[in-house]
Amino acid sequence: MTKRAPNSVVAAVASAADIERIYRSLRLIRRAEEEVARIYPSNKIKSPVHLSIGQEAVAVGVCDALRPDDVVSPTYRGHAAFLAKGGELKAMMAELYGKATGVTGGKGGSMHLIDMSHNVLGASAVVGTTIPVALGYALALKRMGTDRVVAAFFGDGATEEGVFAESLNFAALHKLPILFVCENNFYAIHTPITKRWATERLCERVETYGIPAHQIDDGDVLKIRAITANSIAQIRRGERGPIFLECRTYRWREHVGPNEDFDAGYRARTDLAPWVEDDQVAKLGAKLSDSLRAKIDASVEREISDAVAFAEASDFPGPGALRTDVYAN
Repeated sequence: MTKRAPNSVVAAVASAADIERIYRSLRLIRRAEEEVARIYPSNKIKSPVHLSIGQEAVAVGVCDALRPDDVVSPTYRGHAAFLAKGGELKAMMAELYGKATGVTGGKGGSMHLIDMSHNVLGASAVVGTTIPVALGYALALKRMGTDRVVAAFFGDGATEEGVFAESLNFAALHKLPILFVCENNFYAIHTPITKRWATERLCERVETYGIPAHQIDDGDVLKIRAITANSIAQIRRGERGPIFLECRTYRWREHVGPNEDFDAGYRARTDLAPWVEDDQVAKLGAKLSDSLRAKIDASVEREISDAVAFAEASDFPGPGALRTDVYAN
């Protein structure tokens, strides 16, 4: 993989409180998804799950630079963005269990998370379809005259959809307040970039639309946060319109499901090793004292335990729910 020259970045100083908050978010997402993977074989979870274990730094780095009234648009691999933006873990876990207390009443599952009380737009199972939805929300925010910003998450596979090019052009033309965040984990399901892209210069392609583009190729959560903060400040001031981030990352588990898939033949375990060595959960945790880290870890475990208990104790939707939230001409 080629390295792109670093962009000019406004340094964002991470205080002790920042490190504590960011570590807690990383740890919560990692452990929540590990718990989902542990429970999954029991068949209590009724939804297919696309885990983002190993990719947490992208969602946490971006969301930590946003204001509560900013908006995120996650993908179907969206547990991390949902939780990083403040989505309710109890309601997310109940949704995975198919319970009525879930974020969509148990009807949507893992791939359709939404929490508008924390400005998390609804995700979709169809690759690339959330990009124009995020674009429309950004257009509405601009017409309302606010300085709020939309962060649109999508994978590298989504950049191959026609709607991605159309959205880039529309956003640049109308200078919409949107941050495009590509989580480039190098695989579209089981097909590597080397078999899909003639060139890996994604940022160069985006820049031809007149959109500033930044590549972060090492998964450093604080670097992602700093570049996002700088980009959001420019967007909020109305200086540029959209900005694009390519955050290179790596999916530790299989495309869909709780297991590993290094025996499937499309990637090697040796590809994983450098990302594990650079694990941001461990790196941020090492910046804290042992006592503080233990206190945070214990708090995270209680929160996850409470969420699982809530999901298991909740009821399934009743038969009457079949006829609600359904639209037809």
